[in-house]
Amino acid sequence: MLINADFHVHSCFSMASSKDMLIENMAPKSKLKGLQLLGTGDAFHPAWLNMIEAQTSYSGDGIYTLDDMNFVLTVEVEGKNRIHHLIIIPDIDIARELSQKLPSKNKASDGRPKTQLGGAELLELVRDYDCLIGPAHAFTPWTGMYKSFDSIYDCYGKKPDFVELGLSADTFMADTVDELKDFPFLTNSDAHSPWPHRLGREFNQIELRDISFSSIKHAIKHRDIKANYGLIPNLGKYHMTACTKCYKLIDPAIARENKMKCSCGGTVKKGVDFRISEIADYNQPKHPDFRPDYVHLMPLAELISTIYGKGVTTKTVQGIWQKLIDNFKTEIEVLLNVPIEEISRIDTNVAPAIESFRNNDIDVIPGGGGKYGQISFDRKLNKSKKEKVITLDNF
Repeated sequence: MLINADFHVHSCFSMASSKDMLIENMAPKSKLKGLQLLGTGDAFHPAWLNMIEAQTSYSGDGIYTLDDMNFVLTVEVEGKNRIHHLIIIPDIDIARELSQKLPSKNKASDGRPKTQLGGAELLELVRDYDCLIGPAHAFTPWTGMYKSFDSIYDCYGKKPDFVELGLSADTFMADTVDELKDFPFLTNSDAHSPWPHRLGREFNQIELRDISFSSIKHAIKHRDIKANYGLIPNLGKYHMTACTKCYKLIDPAIARENKMKCSCGGTVKKGVDFRISEIADYNQPKHPDFRPDYVHLMPLAELISTIYGKGVTTKTVQGIWQKLIDNFKTEIEVLLNVPIEEISRIDTNVAPAIESFRNNDIDVIPGGGGKYGQISFDRKLNKSKKEKVITLDNF
């Protein structure tokens, strides 16, 4: 069976997460998105585990269900050197035992626990309990594995189970790195709120024998990811090297010459695009035979927001979004499969925007330094607005 799965989210117990990130909110919103499987996030937090256990029914083999939405236990751990690791866990009993064993001072106060264990130590710890582990948003400059290591094996000592690409990278970028040719790639949302423009903004289409932890493990181990869906990486807020204060895009060589300081006084952060170029083995991606398609998309509400120039949560945007969902059931169905002429019957402005996305016919003002990129469906407008990369002449 083919299912849409998003394995990396956070609960209300994580820093900077919405207080509404609760199981009873995540379940219905995930269904409207078009997901069939969602990670719980924060599965080492004792109070969150108690809530999951109290509010869901256990379907067996690691799956917890509420309102026909299936959850598998997942957690993001911040390890040594501030590197983030994503772990998929067989059941609540194992999550509780691992939580007790993890040396961490904040695991009862933050859904993303911090530990001084390195990647190799974490891998050995969780593998003893049949968990799956891999680097979260592997290339991001603050907490990605490749910001500290040139090789995934330097971090983990041996081969982890997967690589999560993160919002600022995609398959075409990652497959320029030769050592990743044997890894399945996961694309997950890292959502901190239950809005459908956050949940499932990146997701995986995965082949499962049934919805169970055993099937998830088999699929990842046998690289049965059938498609990855995610943002155009230029839209990611760490895609380009940029200032974290004024968000100017800055040539990496110039940034280094100026000791990663911007002329405005802010700190310059190396972008995912440049970091991958540093470790890449090829100028063009070399996709292994098992590598599935990577399909670029954008959350529907953000698409509507861009077209109408109104906030994502405004009545205008949410009203149009709701009309589309009422007619076509899920957001993923609208974005990928509903015929354009049928979408036009609901909104004549949204239909050509979705068609442009499907045809890869959009322009992007790249993101960097912590600011998301922007899209434009008007090429003339985009040419006048496009941000320049700062060079020696205008630094």
